[in-house]
Amino acid sequence: MRTTTELGPGQLAAGHRETPPAVGPSPEHVATAENFAVPGFDAVVRLLTRSLGVPLVALVLNSGAAYWFADGNELPADGPRSLHPLFLQAARSLASHVVLDALIDDRLRDAALPLTAGPGPIRFFASEPVCTLTGQHIGALCVMDPQPRAELSESEQSALRDAASLIGTGVVLRSYLGRTDPITQLPHRYAFFDDLRKHLQEGVPHAWVIAVDVAPVQRFNAFIRAMGHAYADELMRAVAARTLEWVPPETRLYQVGATRFAAVLPDHHLLDDTTRLDDLVARLRRPFDCLGIPLTIQPGVGLLKINASELRGGDPLRLVMNASFAAQQSPRGWAVYNRMQDEQQRQEFLLVTELAAALNDRTELDLHYQPRVDLDTGRCVALEALARWHHPTLGNIPPAHFVALAERAGLMHSLTQWVMEHSIAQLATWHRDGHDIKLSLNVSSSDLDADLVGRLRDVAERHKIGLDSLELEFTESTLMEHSAVTRRHLTAIRQLGAGIAIDDFGTGYSNLAALRQMPATSLKIDQSFVRGMGTSPHDEAIVRSVAQLARNMGFRVVVEGVETSSIYESVLGMACDEAQGFHIAHPMHARDVPAWLAAHQGMPSRRAVRWSE
Repeated sequence: MRTTTELGPGQLAAGHRETPPAVGPSPEHVATAENFAVPGFDAVVRLLTRSLGVPLVALVLNSGAAYWFADGNELPADGPRSLHPLFLQAARSLASHVVLDALIDDRLRDAALPLTAGPGPIRFFASEPVCTLTGQHIGALCVMDPQPRAELSESEQSALRDAASLIGTGVVLRSYLGRTDPITQLPHRYAFFDDLRKHLQEGVPHAWVIAVDVAPVQRFNAFIRAMGHAYADELMRAVAARTLEWVPPETRLYQVGATRFAAVLPDHHLLDDTTRLDDLVARLRRPFDCLGIPLTIQPGVGLLKINASELRGGDPLRLVMNASFAAQQSPRGWAVYNRMQDEQQRQEFLLVTELAAALNDRTELDLHYQPRVDLDTGRCVALEALARWHHPTLGNIPPAHFVALAERAGLMHSLTQWVMEHSIAQLATWHRDGHDIKLSLNVSSSDLDADLVGRLRDVAERHKIGLDSLELEFTESTLMEHSAVTRRHLTAIRQLGAGIAIDDFGTGYSNLAALRQMPATSLKIDQSFVRGMGTSPHDEAIVRSVAQLARNMGFRVVVEGVETSSIYESVLGMACDEAQGFHIAHPMHARDVPAWLAAHQGMPSRRAVRWSE
């Protein structure tokens, strides 16, 4: 039979035995060393024994468990019962280890591990890290001999590497067949579904499923980038251990995703006393000590009540994941599944996929254009391009909705490119027809990079449009973020000749020192202040003061949200240069713009008012 050897990190002498840190408190929670089996391991060991001529082979996991073979055969129960620290060092390292003669090497000089196959202590030792097909490091394959060696040849090293690779492949196969995760040794999601079905088939009316998300995906990936997979693996084991301390006895914990655990709870009155859930969140929010480095995670605990009929054709893990995701954003840290919230998220996901398709087919997306008039002359001097989406079944999707979806889904680059291509092509047509107007485009913060400069220049050159006919609008908050980098990109845009507008001014937190350094040409006062001018003296004072300040700083001032004649007359008396709003014109389709321009005789102007006086 196979003998399992376990030890603590500080163990040196043979014969001393400690239990290594476990993932859970009892065998019911986790696969133990005794039931660990790698398909084909025996055959790999026999090949390695013959090719390297070594009598003793061991697979040592980074948890401290070890599996011994002597002369290609399973080691009897009276074999080695302890490990030297070098074995753990090898098992937890991604480097190979070679000790040609232990008697002249401080790392093994005190080791006295008698071999069943022959007399004397270990003199020769070599190891190769064992990793799964996905690159997860699980331990080391070790070979030993009571005879010292002068060298380990390249062919022998290659044979040891190949054997370690085969073992890693076998671990993956064993995990698949045994339905356990190779890192935590917890049963994975296939076992979870089987057990949940059995639970609901035993006459139980419903079950409570709990899911624990360790951290948002981006944050967990940041752990791996900074510290490596070994650190992330240790973190998962530590989170599993704390969760297992909390779950009721006889309750199995499953690893159902790369960063997610789940369990089926027997408590039918879980929400009657929520202090238990608060306790779990508090446990998980305490810092974890992983490989000597403390770390605080952002856990989310989700809960789902499910019955047998809902399980048929359903996916409880998707539903409870919805709750755990919401919990990560919640101060309380736990949340119960909300069907309405889930439907909203599913709808948003479907909209995102359909938006991506619409960007390749112009039949759904379109552009409308809203005029801006010069207050000195009353004439239209520019048009702002505004994206519109007419969904074939849902109708018109509000721009604020689908633009926000594009931001979250990483589609803003494509959406901005689509708007630039179509609006600048349209501007070229209007210029050829004799309309001397400029075009204003809204640009997202995610597009404000060096690539934007080249994209803008290429589209303008292709349609033979001078860049001085274009203005890019950025929100106030965008321009105030990362000011040094932002200024560099904005300066490059200005050097091309395009104008830059600060949009929605007044809704952010502008630093005036940073504002005056921005190479912007115009400032658009947010419509929320302008619309309130008719009823709020405070809003009118804000617009008047901001307009005067912006004019003094050299900006061209544009007021948005001019929806009544009284507001229009008010801004005529302020330090404003342009106006935009429903009182002047609603956004219109491109085909309607020429007729509007031809019929537009001009708005009341500042010059006309002065002349009449």
